[in-house]
Amino acid sequence: MEARYTPADLEAKWQQDWVNQGLDKTSTDTSKPKFYALSMFPYPSGNLHMGHVRVYTIADAIARLKKMQGYRVLNPMGWDAFGLPAENAAIARGIHPAKWTYQNIAQMRDQLKSLGIGFDWEKEIATCSPDYYKWTQWAFLQFFEAGLAYQKESAVNWDPIDQTVLANEQVDSEGKSWRSGAKVERKLLRQWFLKITDYADQLLDDLDQLDGWPERVKLMQANWIGRSTGAYLEFPIVGSEETIGVFTTRPDTAYGVTYVVLAPEHPLTAKVTTADRREAVEAFVTEVGEQSEIDRTAEDKPKRGIPTGGMAVNPFNGEEIPILIADYVLYEYGTGAVMGVPAHDTRDFKFAQENGLPIKVVIVEDEAIDGYELTEAFTEPGILVNSANFNGMNSEKAKQAIINYAEDEGYGKARVQYRLRDWLISRQRYWGAPIPIVHCGDCGAVPVPADQLPVELPEDVEFSGKGSPLAQLESWVNVPCPQCGKPAKRETDTMDTFIDSSWYFLRYPDATNENAIFDLDTINDWMPVDQYVGGIEHAILHLLYSRFFTKVLRDRLGLKFDEPFTRLLTQGMVQGKTYKNPRTGKYVPAPEIADLSEPIDPETGEALEVFYEKMSKSKLNGVDPLQVLENTGQIRLGCLFYSKHHRKKISNGTIPMWRDSIVSWVVFGVW
Repeated sequence: MEARYTPADLEAKWQQDWVNQGLDKTSTDTSKPKFYALSMFPYPSGNLHMGHVRVYTIADAIARLKKMQGYRVLNPMGWDAFGLPAENAAIARGIHPAKWTYQNIAQMRDQLKSLGIGFDWEKEIATCSPDYYKWTQWAFLQFFEAGLAYQKESAVNWDPIDQTVLANEQVDSEGKSWRSGAKVERKLLRQWFLKITDYADQLLDDLDQLDGWPERVKLMQANWIGRSTGAYLEFPIVGSEETIGVFTTRPDTAYGVTYVVLAPEHPLTAKVTTADRREAVEAFVTEVGEQSEIDRTAEDKPKRGIPTGGMAVNPFNGEEIPILIADYVLYEYGTGAVMGVPAHDTRDFKFAQENGLPIKVVIVEDEAIDGYELTEAFTEPGILVNSANFNGMNSEKAKQAIINYAEDEGYGKARVQYRLRDWLISRQRYWGAPIPIVHCGDCGAVPVPADQLPVELPEDVEFSGKGSPLAQLESWVNVPCPQCGKPAKRETDTMDTFIDSSWYFLRYPDATNENAIFDLDTINDWMPVDQYVGGIEHAILHLLYSRFFTKVLRDRLGLKFDEPFTRLLTQGMVQGKTYKNPRTGKYVPAPEIADLSEPIDPETGEALEVFYEKMSKSKLNGVDPLQVLENTGQIRLGCLFYSKHHRKKISNGTIPMWRDSIVSWVVFGVW
């Protein structure tokens, strides 16, 4: 083993090895085949841990090999730098989010360089830089102009103390805000959405193109999109000209509908409620409004509902059926209403039994139904009974026949529906890209002209933790309308940070372009990414949103590729020993514990729970890679990279010891 080096020594030595091999810069020789190696960029939390190291070492080893094989290689790095943690730091520490973020970036950049990873630092980006989010805002305007960005009222988790919207993950198991501790309310707010559902079919069907992706990830995306084929049916409301629309994948059970359920927040709830039921219904609506979406839809939670007093008509048999409201039906899902077929749906069967609702059998294994009595829902295909002219028909064939009948009668039609919902991008906080819209009383929502971008975040804001700092800064909010010049107001919501990470890979190849989001020829040359490396925890949302962005910009700008990432490697999790107070839920870092053999909370004196969990800044369980380097130094691996193209052995330079197994695995196992 060689002598041990300081991090600075390691950086200098490794970079010199890189230069000696002629691999220090991205080749611009377009006669060579291109290779775009990309690892998911980090949030600048202040320190690297070994989980980061694993990801970046894998991508680095692949990039190094491809350079040795004669490729021109792009291997960039940047920072996913917007987000709530920086704003929380501003509140807790009295430091501006920008200062806190850039300090962390500087520290983590130095750490990465000390590891000797050969990133193309001239391509470095930070999503919180106006030079970057100018183009994030420009991309939003592309969506807006295409009719893919819109506002609507949506039910959100609302913290009444902090006056802010919370994600489901920020609501604890008791329905309380993770920050203020207040009981979270459900509230309707006008929010910005991107119409990802317009691309649902493409996002699902194009998964077949992704041969280089793990099947598990593709299945997760397919399930998230959740394409279902079925019928849209309308149930007339007794005493009203309005109808209740539902979507069902089981139109063959239409004659077995014995009740209809509305979401408590559905606009029809108040209309169908009778006078004698109003007080009870309003109390139930208020109670459900205090629950989080997770509480309402959890499989292990009992499903609660009450009658509204209103009645609907099953149009297939003319029977009047009760209208109820229940906590498990959400207004944002589907039509916000469901038809109850308790004989043939497990949830409906249990709900009907608990609420004394009728159960009507319309599908059986065979036609002999004398004395037929259900003890549980029959959910398999079978033969229709109690279904008028469709009796005796196979249930699979009956689906289309009943849809055709409903279309002829005017109360139904075939429909394809998706589990996927439009992407809510509004955030009522400061540290994010401002949405470039001005609201005018005469002109409505007016886009900020492209030549006035970026709409920069003002620096003179106060971080009280109560509502959005932007909304409270009148000098920033009040502006003339870009269209008519009359007094108007800026949009005070900022964008979800998933927006920033949904296109960053398109900026890297042309990262210093001041005149455009990117040069089209340059992007069409480098894209798609040949190898993407990152955690499986991003298998759904980040990857789905990135695919969506790519397809929209393809249609708007002329990109010559359909998918952003050709190959995907989900490297797994690096876990760390974690210490947690089971009563308070607070994590405690190991250096603060006096005796790790009997860990005690230094503040409360209570015994700590000890377990292994994914390394994370929030869990305080990260292992500092620089400490590992200082403890182990370097060794000469004598590792031979074998070129598939040139069929020759290339002796590698000095590699830190902790990279030995990872480099060998990536080069010989993957490539």
